[in-house]
Amino acid sequence: MTPDRPAYRIKRRLLGRALTTERISEEKLNNRTALGVLASDCISSSAYGSEEMLRVLVPVVGAAAFTLLMPVTGAILLVLLLLTLCYSDVVMIYTRAGGSYVVARENFGPNIAQIAAVALLVDYIVTVAVQVSAGTNALISLAHLAGNDFTGLDHLQLPVSVAVIVLLAYGNLRGVREAGRAFALPAYLFMAAVGLVLLVAALRGLTGELPRADLHATGVVPLGTPGNGWLYGASLFIVLRSFANGGSSLTGLEAISNGISAFREPQGRNARRTLITMSCVLGVLVLGVSTLAHFTHAVPYTDGTPTVIAQEAHLAFGGGPLGTAGLVFVQLATALVLYTGANTPFTGFPYLASFVAKDRFLPRVLTRRGHRLAFSNGIISLAVVSLALLLVTGASVDKLVALYAIGVFTAFTMAGAGLTAYHLRRREPYRRLKIAINGTAAVISAAVVLIFAVTKFTEGAWLVVVVFPLGVWALMRINREYRREAAMLQSIQAPGADRARFRRHLVFVLVETLDLATLKALRYAHELRPDEIRAVHFAIDEAYARRLAARWEATAATSVSLELVECPDRRLRHAMKELASRTTEDGETWLTVLVPRRMYSNALGKLLHRGTGEQMAKTLVQLPHVAVTILPFDVSRALHTLEEGRAPQPD
Repeated sequence: MTPDRPAYRIKRRLLGRALTTERISEEKLNNRTALGVLASDCISSSAYGSEEMLRVLVPVVGAAAFTLLMPVTGAILLVLLLLTLCYSDVVMIYTRAGGSYVVARENFGPNIAQIAAVALLVDYIVTVAVQVSAGTNALISLAHLAGNDFTGLDHLQLPVSVAVIVLLAYGNLRGVREAGRAFALPAYLFMAAVGLVLLVAALRGLTGELPRADLHATGVVPLGTPGNGWLYGASLFIVLRSFANGGSSLTGLEAISNGISAFREPQGRNARRTLITMSCVLGVLVLGVSTLAHFTHAVPYTDGTPTVIAQEAHLAFGGGPLGTAGLVFVQLATALVLYTGANTPFTGFPYLASFVAKDRFLPRVLTRRGHRLAFSNGIISLAVVSLALLLVTGASVDKLVALYAIGVFTAFTMAGAGLTAYHLRRREPYRRLKIAINGTAAVISAAVVLIFAVTKFTEGAWLVVVVFPLGVWALMRINREYRREAAMLQSIQAPGADRARFRRHLVFVLVETLDLATLKALRYAHELRPDEIRAVHFAIDEAYARRLAARWEATAATSVSLELVECPDRRLRHAMKELASRTTEDGETWLTVLVPRRMYSNALGKLLHRGTGEQMAKTLVQLPHVAVTILPFDVSRALHTLEEGRAPQPD
């Protein structure tokens, strides 16, 4: 039995034993686990959705923002209802991973579908950065409201967030089911924590003991002055901007349709039940947080901490040991669900990327399952890009939220428009109702995208506006390359296309020195049965070349004569290319070049012997009638064999 390599042994120790392909079905999620894994991103958005609405309204209308917050929240809940109905349709009709991408592809074609693909991929990347940053803010808010000095923790915002992303990537590399077990519990803890806050606040409110926040505390967002005009002095533009910000509460709603492949059979029915449950929970949480903010006047702070939900918990529980314990529970649950909400993209992104790659719009390497049956390349890619975004923005939620909703609402638009087109082509019960629901969802989602793009353009949304067309172009470019390769293969499908077309076959063995690696290459050359074999050495050092030629003549190990090719300018690859071109210029000669590659297991051997085989191969493959084969030879093993007193062999 071949022993495992050290790198593989380390991998197995870190990730666990490899899972066989037959066990994919065991990696599926039941509904309870799926709700915890796939809904974390969605329900955790309620932790900052209301705050983002207030962040727009408070500087304009002051305390009147807490009254205006309720109709804006009502509009958000109406959009939630429409999108829930829309995506319930999606998961029942399209039971493969991909969500709005699949809807757009089936109804508008693969090219238009790349808009949805880019939207979802960008959204997943930003979601990881936003959720993790918001989770760290929750911990800092806890330190602040608990009465401790939190300023010393500011420098930990970025390193803690980076560490969390690395941990999430590691957990998902261990497999979908194990990630589900680890990441499902925080979602339920968060539901319980916010439910407890709302219950205690309601009881204190009924008795008249619920306090209000200080609107003039140090660090709060400056309060505007309401006028006497429409909606307390807020213009339609400001209301729409607040509505768009509140749309961040709905991000993650698409995760179930994108990760439907992770559900057990029947996938469509299980996914729909989980989606409806998730939407109901989200609606209750968003309405509850906004209502509590309406009564307590919890106001955002300019630096993001303490958060609105942290203030609400503090006001609801009050002081004392029990109040502090309740605050700690809520903030830890909030931080955990935000962190694990960042795990949802690690489930959805790899599935979506693999699906797009199967359509040949992303590299095929993203379709491969890894050691634990997870799409490892997609997980690693998501982690790397998310870390880069986190480093660029300094893990600031304010900077990241401007990038957040554009991607997901573009996906909502594509899903609604695609389903509208789907039902327009069919005669079915409730056809008009379905067209009205999906069409309205598409129009409203497109409006949110437009509002975000305009109002947040200078705050960072310009980056997404630029990335979208570039991303679509990149995916189209990848697809064009794959189609060119397929067309090239199709053009040579004539009978007998695999038969030899050349009258003469030569083999060149490149010789650096006379050793076992060279002898292995010569032996392999004879196995090819060519018309002629040549051993070629490029004489960069004339003295060394003469000594090598003398050794070659003196040995009886080879029957092939050594040919010295002068290379006074030391341009080895150029000289090899010219020799190969002259050899095949008659159009009837096929040349195979064998390049011995000496491999070393120890670092010293790699340092002392730098190979040029790969560079030589890159140069020669440009020629039409030349093939290059690199023959590896383990020098370290040969030396070990020699030290044991046995004669090493060239193969």
